[in-house]
Amino acid sequence: MGSVTQRSIHQNEKVEWFYPRFLMLFMNDKMNDADRNMYIDSPVVPIQRTCAKIQTRLVNKKKHDNVPLVVTPFMLEQFTEEEGRFEEGFLFNEDQSVDPEHMEKVRMFKAQHEASKAKLQELQKLVDENRTTDELIKLEKQKIWDAKCKEKREDISRKVGKSWDIARQILSGPQREPFNDGIGFADDLRDMETDSYSSNDIEEVDSGCTVSPGGHTYYVPYTVDDENLKPCLNKSFANLESGIDFYKEYARLCGFDIRRSAEKKHDDGTIISKYLVCSRSGNSENNSSSEGSTTQLGKRRRTMSGRCGCHAKLVLKFAPGHIYFIFRFVEAHNHPLVSEDCRQFLRGNRQMSTCSMNFVFDASKVNIGASKAFRLMKEMVGGYENVGATSRDYRNFDRDLKGFVGEYDGEMVIEKFKVNQETNPSFFYDYEVDDNGHLTKLFWADATARRNYELYGDAVSFDATFNTNKYNMIFAPFTGVDKHNKCVTFASTLLSKEDVEHFSWAFKALLKAMGRNPVCIVTDQCPAMKQAVPICFKETDDFPATRHRLCMWHITEKFPAKLGNFLCKETEFMGKMKNVIWSSTIEAAEFEEGWKSVIKEFELEDNRWLTDMYDMRESWIPAYFRDKPMYGLIRTTSRSESENFFFSHFHQSGSSLCQFYIRFESAMDKQRSETKRLNHECRSGKPALVSKLYLEDDASELYTRSVFYKVQEEILAARDDMRIQSIGPETNGIKTYVMKDVKMKDVLFQVKVSKSHADCSCKKFLMCGILCRHAFCALNHFEVVKIPRRLVLNRWMKNAENKASLKMFGVSDDQESMGAISKELTNLWFNFHKCVTKAGNDLDKLKQVNKSIQGLNSELGDASGGFTKQDFMANLIGKRPTGDISIQPPLQCKNKGSGLKRIVGEREKAINQAKKKARKCKLCSSTFHDQRTCPAKKKVAES
Repeated sequence: MGSVTQRSIHQNEKVEWFYPRFLMLFMNDKMNDADRNMYIDSPVVPIQRTCAKIQTRLVNKKKHDNVPLVVTPFMLEQFTEEEGRFEEGFLFNEDQSVDPEHMEKVRMFKAQHEASKAKLQELQKLVDENRTTDELIKLEKQKIWDAKCKEKREDISRKVGKSWDIARQILSGPQREPFNDGIGFADDLRDMETDSYSSNDIEEVDSGCTVSPGGHTYYVPYTVDDENLKPCLNKSFANLESGIDFYKEYARLCGFDIRRSAEKKHDDGTIISKYLVCSRSGNSENNSSSEGSTTQLGKRRRTMSGRCGCHAKLVLKFAPGHIYFIFRFVEAHNHPLVSEDCRQFLRGNRQMSTCSMNFVFDASKVNIGASKAFRLMKEMVGGYENVGATSRDYRNFDRDLKGFVGEYDGEMVIEKFKVNQETNPSFFYDYEVDDNGHLTKLFWADATARRNYELYGDAVSFDATFNTNKYNMIFAPFTGVDKHNKCVTFASTLLSKEDVEHFSWAFKALLKAMGRNPVCIVTDQCPAMKQAVPICFKETDDFPATRHRLCMWHITEKFPAKLGNFLCKETEFMGKMKNVIWSSTIEAAEFEEGWKSVIKEFELEDNRWLTDMYDMRESWIPAYFRDKPMYGLIRTTSRSESENFFFSHFHQSGSSLCQFYIRFESAMDKQRSETKRLNHECRSGKPALVSKLYLEDDASELYTRSVFYKVQEEILAARDDMRIQSIGPETNGIKTYVMKDVKMKDVLFQVKVSKSHADCSCKKFLMCGILCRHAFCALNHFEVVKIPRRLVLNRWMKNAENKASLKMFGVSDDQESMGAISKELTNLWFNFHKCVTKAGNDLDKLKQVNKSIQGLNSELGDASGGFTKQDFMANLIGKRPTGDISIQPPLQCKNKGSGLKRIVGEREKAINQAKKKARKCKLCSSTFHDQRTCPAKKKVAES
């Protein structure tokens, strides 16, 4: 008969006696999970634990696999195959007194066990003598099992009975209070089996892998370099989270993940015990045999489970002084640990840090998706293993950002506008909802946009674009031209429909925000806009009515579709027509004469469409826009088209309103940053002068660089291309010049010049605010050395903003604080990059920089401060309002160009067909037939 091997105990070594709260446990496959989890652990004072090896075997295992075996946790049972006997050994100290009542209870349990074993032996004898059947044996076994389970459940459910009092007094005394840790005693037996073997009992397979005498393979993590990072009994922590973070870091270094498991709370809510287990502990639920699983197998998602019943864990317990200590630590795993090159995929190494979340959010502002942001981050940190997350984690966070808004989308964007207005009273916004509270119209303009309208709002282009938000609301910015001849956004609106009502509301909102009508507004041929413009921009006592101009490009692009490709491309019709249409130097009468002559030449008098275009000529022909200031600044909606293309780099079709506005602000930052750059270039340098004229030097001091280059072209043309035909006498300080442009035949221009003014018959200055070449030629001949200031419009000057009357209110304290933080962050990044640049490729210097940053990181401590993921998203997008939703998000809109089916014209069909690659015969490469009908194939068959 074998003997039980126990590790020797030193004299000064304390021993922790491991015991359950009940004295009977049925180790059998039929025991359910509820029975297994009804084990109660007890010790409060942690001391070093020393356990003997426990081995449990069944008598005649081959024939009695289902026999319940009664085990007393203070017995070491070992059955030999020859004699089938057991011997018991108590782990009592020799001088320890034992309660007689306890001994009596133990003897009673022993007698019950002997009776059960005797009963089974009798049944086995009946089987051997063929006096009974296996079915009856199984039935008897089940009766014994049911009786034992019932007795055990009744004993446990009492919790105050004598058996519990006896159990509390065993080895430890009555001072230990019971508590349910939620972990079954069977797990603790396995733990003892895995961590109590001596080095002689375990066969080492390889580094970190061991095999127990029972044939089980266990994996022990490699020794951590820093011993302070390895768990050990009695190690204490200031709070529970510190202990959890400690085990997480240990798991990360060793190559496994952990998860939080059972916990025990005091009546006041304090957690007095917490289990942290390996992420692969427990067993996966197998639902493949459930009803209906085979019929729905094709619809089920393909998933996998990594749970394999691992028992590695760490138990933290509460102790006086509000500290937590390691009460139990099971180091061995029953599965291989993750290799070094794959540890980046562990959940513990895949935490979306604040830096990563900020990067995903900032990348989304410029229309960079989560996957591309992940690849950019990889390049920034030097490898995928250094990112700290996977591409799926990045996409999941982007999904969570979109889901965070949800049904609060409409209300959150209005709340954001309210905050902006409180911060800066110059911010203007307006909105409308329908009868059900759904947002239908939205208009906004910040202080900078309103100031730009005051300076450059004489000519406005208005055009709608689509696919900028998930509701298919049309996005229509009001666009103009700034002093650098660049596009500038005055205001923006989102509309759910393209009708007269919605456009009229948008135009009235613009008038309310800006306080005056634009001089001229350019749109396409939308019938709703054509009706809304005269209704909203009427003549008042202070401002004249707005002149509505149609986009010339949209009209001229329709010529081939309306008149045919042959006439427009194979004849001189379009050339002659464009000379009449696009000329800005002819008068209205000259245009009408030229139009009629071209129509008569090509016999198009009966064409209905051309007749309609001629009838509305005052809305789109430049000759009819020569008599009012700035009418000729914008002739097409190309400014709006350019603006729409600019915004397409920032917007996505699936964006919520909150995300849309955040990206809109990012686009405005880009636009205004470009303006600042151009301002800096204008003030920090002077463009090169070509001529030696004083007028050119004066122009370089007044105009912005882009406008100066246009003025410079006029000055050079005045010097080289102008021929003065006659000079009238000076009357009241005014001379009249008649001159000819060598590049324009049979056209004479008359210019009246004085020391302070110039007026040319071409009317270029009246139309776009820049002096023409004819005026510069006359001024130079009149010996004017500086451009008359009456002829220099403020909108083209370098210091145009100085004459704005709109008051720019001071920012609030919060905004000033955010500005200081932003400035400090900018300086911080510059200093950091400066350090990295100085370190260069020197590994020692880079290590020094990294060490300094790590030391600073340790000094700063945990920056989260209880800052959850929801709080972080609220900080990025905005807080979700509480209570009922007063402003519902918009409904899905159905407008032209918003993704719905539309009628495709014949011209567009032909263009799309021409782009397709023609199919060729595989035998002769002809495009008129295929291989089946190829004539060459028939000739071969006939021959």
